[in-house]
Amino acid sequence: MNTTSKSRFTGISLRAAAVISGAGLLLMAILAPIAYLNTFQSLVKFDDAALTAQNILNSMGAFRTAIALLFVVVLLDIIVAWAMYIVFLPADKKLSAWTAWLRVIYGVVFAFAISQLPIALRVISTDGAQAMAHLKAFQSIWDKSLILFGFHLLLLGYLAFKSGYVPKWLAIFLLLAALGYIVDGFGKMLSPAYNLSISQFTFIGEVLLIFWLFWKGAKGFGPITKP
Repeated sequence: MNTTSKSRFTGISLRAAAVISGAGLLLMAILAPIAYLNTFQSLVKFDDAALTAQNILNSMGAFRTAIALLFVVVLLDIIVAWAMYIVFLPADKKLSAWTAWLRVIYGVVFAFAISQLPIALRVISTDGAQAMAHLKAFQSIWDKSLILFGFHLLLLGYLAFKSGYVPKWLAIFLLLAALGYIVDGFGKMLSPAYNLSISQFTFIGEVLLIFWLFWKGAKGFGPITKP
């Protein structure tokens, strides 16, 4: 069956959806490290509540900015879920919808995790004990939610593999990225001593996806033959 490069269900072209997806993923790849790695991880020391409190109290503006950026990342996740749904509609409408909803659900759980951070700011004191409980809750909820994200990538990789218009090598990298998040997520959930970070090596599939989406946005999809 031949399908055009424009979605009959949304009226948005696959090229436009690819560009929106790529731009959203690229923005997330920039904003999330700024908020989490550069700010949260540099200020929060889970083994020292008092030092953490002092760090945050001395950098309240930066911490509030990090919270705002993380909420922007959630919004981008939802936009990307919608745009990627369109990109993969020709491969399998129902499975593309399930894949998108998994990302949306992940985004909702992530937003709940982020909501612990403003609470931490409201209760923070010099000893940092109350605030630390909410900071740890943020990290714990987010770690667990990444299992959902891993399953989203697993479905995305399968969609890419069966699509016929996504390179098989990209599908394989997406599946590897999915396994990285799933293994890390379950590892942290099942064992407090788990200290591996497989996803920091397998995430390359997400980077390659960004490049592919921009390339398809520029080049176009052309007629697509459904497998």
